Amino acid sequence: MHTQQSQNAIEESEQQKKYREMTQTPVRPLICRMAVPTIISMMISSIYNMADTFFVGGLGTSATGAVGIAFSLMAVIQAIGFFFGQGSGNYMSRKLGARCTQEAARMSATGFFTALGAGCVILALGELFLEPMCRLLGATETILPYAMDYIRLILLGAPYMTAALVLNVQLRMQGNAFYAMIGLMSGGLLNIVLDPLFIFQVGMGVSGAALATILSQLVSFLLLLRGTFHGGNVRIQLRLFSPSASRYKAILGGGLPSLCRQSLSSFATICLNTAAGPFGDAAIAAMSIVTRVSMFASSAMLGFGQGFQPVCGFNYGAKRFDRVRQGFWFCVTVAAIVLTAFAVLGYVFAPSIVRVFRADDPAVIRIGTQAMRLQCLTFPLQCWIIPCNMMLQNIAKTVRASVLSMARQGLFFLPFIFLLPPVWGMLGVELCQPVADILSALLAVPMTVPVLQELKRSQVDLPVQKVSESGGSR
Repeated sequence: MHTQQSQNAIEESEQQKKYREMTQTPVRPLICRMAVPTIISMMISSIYNMADTFFVGGLGTSATGAVGIAFSLMAVIQAIGFFFGQGSGNYMSRKLGARCTQEAARMSATGFFTALGAGCVILALGELFLEPMCRLLGATETILPYAMDYIRLILLGAPYMTAALVLNVQLRMQGNAFYAMIGLMSGGLLNIVLDPLFIFQVGMGVSGAALATILSQLVSFLLLLRGTFHGGNVRIQLRLFSPSASRYKAILGGGLPSLCRQSLSSFATICLNTAAGPFGDAAIAAMSIVTRVSMFASSAMLGFGQGFQPVCGFNYGAKRFDRVRQGFWFCVTVAAIVLTAFAVLGYVFAPSIVRVFRADDPAVIRIGTQAMRLQCLTFPLQCWIIPCNMMLQNIAKTVRASVLSMARQGLFFLPFIFLLPPVWGMLGVELCQPVADILSALLAVPMTVPVLQELKRSQVDLPVQKVSESGGSR
């Protein structure tokens, strides 16, 4: 009994320390410190997403296309995981900012175990309808056998993959991205090691890539779960699983933008594969490569933005609206500089980048180079789109955040993927994402500027401790 009380006292002390850090440390160094682990996590995650594309590329163009087909399913799994993760995590950060620790713990368990159950449903339905699902995702007759081999194994990991995403978001939202980084980085590095071993040495082909993925994801899940028991984090406990209408309403409010964004990303990828299909397997493979490379390039800025999220949530809950606005503009400025640099490099070295994945297929290199260069022209616009979406979601502006999250790959991309290819052929396929990016950036202005003005009007000056220049409380 005494030991349990001592442990509770230690955890409470760590949580109080975290509260002071998140609400009193100067915003810019705080975001940078929070962002380092998330940037590493996002880049490692993107690298091992590209690892399958890279190593499977040695098996041929159809096999590479199969990985692109499976990416749509992975996006669905991620959509479910991020829905429960962002929905529960955003709520947790605001409650921790308001010092309601027990309610945060109940939400943590509710989000985690519900996501685990949802992953089991995906596994069952996916295995039952495997072939029609692969065809629906855009597989051609030549790609279908590879896609079925790959997806059959990926589905086995769906339950713990969705749950791992919840843990990742919840840890970040508590301001403990380091533990999330350890889990993701360990799994990512393991996947890179296992891919060539299973694909080539064991001779499993595309099935080997899928096996490497689900094993590495299992390791990530176990490490993330272990991370909830350290650093003053809210622990996952089955006895705190408290499903209720009010909690699921909160999850829906906080997670709907992520669900919209990820679900539409999956559907957009299916439509992209379908639109590219008439131009051959080389077109599907090329667009798959460009999609993965673009995700890798934006992962650093997504990670930086995720470093802003716990700062945003804590300070919004603590009514420090000045810190929310300051953090937002800091993210926009940094993102503008970095994404512009990435866009210039991507445009100049586009042929070399595509050649890394399919050096022996001129058609893939030609299509991929043009598609990548077109996307690079509008890539810097994400410096505005991403921070706007993250801030609106974190401060529970659900409708605005949901509309903006649907814009890039839903409201704008989907109409163009049906309209442009019949008119301009493959060029129409390649133009869809850049045009959608321009319109999404324009939409973000009326969605976000009034909220920033509202935060300024609602500014509440609370007495805070002085902070040292190094960022620590005195």
